Amino acid sequence: MAATLRMRRNRPMGYNAAVMTGTRSIPAEARERHAQLKAEIERHNQLYYVEAAPEISDRAFDQLMSELEALEAEHPDLVSPDSPTQRVGGEPVEGFETVEHAVPMLSIDNTYNPEELRAFDGRVRRGLPPGETPKYVAELKFDGVAISLQYRDGVFVRAATRGDGTRGDDVTANARTIRSVPLRLLDSPPPLLEARGEVLMRRSELQRINAEREARDEPPLANPRNTTAGTLKLLDPREAAKRRLDIVTYDVAAVEGAAPGSHWRTLEALRECGLPTSGHAEWCEDIEEVLAVCAKWEQKRAELDFETDGMVVKVDAAEHRRHLGATSKAPRWAIAYKFPAQVGRTKLLNIGVQVGKSGALTPVAEMEPVPLAGTIVRRATLHNFEELDRKDVRVGDTIEVQKAGDIIPQVLRPVLELRPPDAQPHALPTACPVCGGEVRKDPEGVFIRCLNVACPAQLKERLEHFASRGAMDIEGMGPALIEQLVDKELVTDIAGVYTLDTKALESLERMGKKSAANLLAALEASKSQPLRRLLFGLGIRHVGSHVARLLASRYGDLDALMAAPAAELAEIHEIGGALAQSVVDFFADPRNRALIEKLRAHGLNFSEPGAGPSDGPDDGDGAQPLAGKTFVVTGALQRHTRDEIHERIKALGGRASGSVSGKTDYLVAGENAGSKRAKAEELGVTILTEDEFEAMAGPGP
Repeated sequence: MAATLRMRRNRPMGYNAAVMTGTRSIPAEARERHAQLKAEIERHNQLYYVEAAPEISDRAFDQLMSELEALEAEHPDLVSPDSPTQRVGGEPVEGFETVEHAVPMLSIDNTYNPEELRAFDGRVRRGLPPGETPKYVAELKFDGVAISLQYRDGVFVRAATRGDGTRGDDVTANARTIRSVPLRLLDSPPPLLEARGEVLMRRSELQRINAEREARDEPPLANPRNTTAGTLKLLDPREAAKRRLDIVTYDVAAVEGAAPGSHWRTLEALRECGLPTSGHAEWCEDIEEVLAVCAKWEQKRAELDFETDGMVVKVDAAEHRRHLGATSKAPRWAIAYKFPAQVGRTKLLNIGVQVGKSGALTPVAEMEPVPLAGTIVRRATLHNFEELDRKDVRVGDTIEVQKAGDIIPQVLRPVLELRPPDAQPHALPTACPVCGGEVRKDPEGVFIRCLNVACPAQLKERLEHFASRGAMDIEGMGPALIEQLVDKELVTDIAGVYTLDTKALESLERMGKKSAANLLAALEASKSQPLRRLLFGLGIRHVGSHVARLLASRYGDLDALMAAPAAELAEIHEIGGALAQSVVDFFADPRNRALIEKLRAHGLNFSEPGAGPSDGPDDGDGAQPLAGKTFVVTGALQRHTRDEIHERIKALGGRASGSVSGKTDYLVAGENAGSKRAKAEELGVTILTEDEFEAMAGPGP
């Protein structure tokens, strides 16, 4: 390993006293052969998975493994954590522990065109000392699952997913089965090394798995990324080992000893440790050279055996990185350049309907499978029935489909010149496709809704929303569990989750004692969440997290809010008449009142700490640079959510509105701003980028 990542020679790896005592009876030749086999097998793993230069056949490799397994079976005390035999996976686990990241795993902001990438370069140059010029490293952006690998004294000890960036799941048992993850680093590693990387599945491996599944008459796995995420969360490491995941490391988060002075040297040092890195990274003199690399891989990405949706561009010099720093969410020295969405053509086989948490019926295109941005797509959103009618999409049409942001499949248009003569417009639904209940179109909206609040489809969506991190944050209550709870009628409304007990949970698939205990603890902890989270979790129409915070801060208590008339609510800044009426209608419904009383009986918190009547901007003594100005925020922002921008506007004396009008002073526009941007241009409203808004608002908190 390179001197830049080592502080001293590796100390001997000691076993515990029992193992040491046991090894005394092992013949010296057995210990020597065991050490030889371990070293030889790991050397061949390195040649095969990291250097792509195998020296022996698969059969010869298997013979070495068989000999090692036989030797360890004869002398069990020879087994150690870094033995290649430990990759096959141990006994199933009941769940995944949550671990804190010593260094946060930040996300990376996105750019979508050359102008935005040049703007990033401009920000970097302005952020460096006068006369300093940045150099860059451009790497393919792997479409996998971010992971952190920790090594102590050169031995692999832990793997954790990104999670929320501060804490993630401990997936060490499953990561150990990945053959490109070295169980022991090469040469003389430092006492501690934590590498960051991406776990991925190659396209060829997904094809192999799906061929086997097809032979067993099982449905195919959707795409490499989802399969990777699912494999890392399998409770049985032996099953994870059957899916040949791969890993690419791209940075060092923590190291004891001197760290490299540049990112390019860090990649070299990782390879010298035996950790695989991308073979497609390129050092670039300036941003124009970066753009040339991006253009090259945009054209060549279909030739790769793994999924990529863009490039990651990083400032090379470590000193420059330290100078630029990071926001709370992302480093200022790195940016992702996203490739344009790919468009495919396929045949529309059917138009299905799915039901959301608010009862909204959404048309969904069911299509002949089409490869799109690295996945096989069979379903795509049609948004709503007015949009379906506007686009005039019909069953039997050949349609053009793309992935918005390379993530969500959506139908662009029908290819009219290929329309069959018998294609008919889709009829509006007259009943809920799940429960058969009555449906009705919103009086002033575009959605058709199921009116049956007991509809199982709505309940599943509402439960998933209620348990989400932005709401009640009930860890462990994911879609698969919710599906079982509703289908088995263990839960018939939101409050029903607080009636669950160990016996009921242990009767469910993949739910052991430990998982049941963890979920019950999470449910108990959720009872103390503040009122704003409960309001958001209830799924009141039009009440997002920002509005929930406004209402909780204004009234401080759920009973006070429930008693508030619509006129009073409408006077609160940012609420308005339609939203106020939605809140009043929700609490006027006897079924919702009954739900609230159930939650009260279960001991949920109905108050907001530190709340007090206030419907205007903050009255502190701080600067109010946005005082008297009205802002509208729209489009996909890079570094903030809309709610965060709204909070910032309010804190600085401004007003945040949901619609553009003649009273709007500024529109903060992200990617795909759409109709609000067009309206702002028509009215002559000043349009700001996210960067321009930050410059106007001043340094953030």
